[in-house]
Amino acid sequence: MRFIALIPIALILSGSALAGIAFGRDVGHNAERAPDPQTSLSKLNAVNPPSLQGAYIFRLALDPGVISSSFAQDGSVNGTAGQEPSLTSTNNFINFCLTVDINLPLTNGQQIKGGSCNPAPMGVLAPSTNMPSSKFVSPKNLDTIKSHTTFEIKMAIKHLETGHFTNADTKYYAAPQRLNSANDIMGHPHFVIEQLSSVTSTVPPDPSKFVYFKGVNTAVDRDGNVSVNMTDGLPAGVYKLSSINSSANHSPVLVAVAQHGSLDDQVYVRIGLYTATYFDSSTFFGL
Repeated sequence: MRFIALIPIALILSGSALAGIAFGRDVGHNAERAPDPQTSLSKLNAVNPPSLQGAYIFRLALDPGVISSSFAQDGSVNGTAGQEPSLTSTNNFINFCLTVDINLPLTNGQQIKGGSCNPAPMGVLAPSTNMPSSKFVSPKNLDTIKSHTTFEIKMAIKHLETGHFTNADTKYYAAPQRLNSANDIMGHPHFVIEQLSSVTSTVPPDPSKFVYFKGVNTAVDRDGNVSVNMTDGLPAGVYKLSSINSSANHSPVLVAVAQHGSLDDQVYVRIGLYTATYFDSSTFFGL
């Protein structure tokens, strides 16, 4: 954006336009910032009222109609034992990423492995009547599959309008969750396979290590299933197959209530060269 130095700029706006637009100096200059980075632009303008003695740019102000007043309370009232106080804000945490203790870059639609701070709001939460639910059709839990052999992964899913996905390299967590006209989340599922030492292992796996990951970007079929082929299969071993149901911008699906069943599914399978007609699963799946 270019400005002509030392020349006053005259602007004529209607009253309705002024109600939705805030004037402010470029807050990129530290000297012009309000002391509290959580201060809304409305307060900032009160500190630095506009004049025609310098160059100004338009900035949208936070509409009071969308401020959640309960965010100003830390939740201690009527709390339960062991509950910790919440962070608070009087302006929906509008500048939260300026308040974090460590210097993190903005997520800015990217998958930053070193961590980042995301300023995008969560968006529209699915009502409790429309929480997504999924179940693997194949393979089924405790199935045995031949090694190095192509097999189908198929999952039935409800209350997720699949086929909605954005560029994961530039739009990751970059927009709020949305619902369709039936109040179902618009998004897509993922399939991930992790290898385990045994089906009875109690060691938490390393999420950064997996043998297969696939975002399923197609719509469900007429039976309400999504599926992919695991080409050439897997080596012999024990594996956990999980779903990760997400919104269009790849964030985990968000719903209206905290107490609910799992929104994803998991099954455990053995990849091997043989099958058994009768076995004790606790020993058969141990390697």
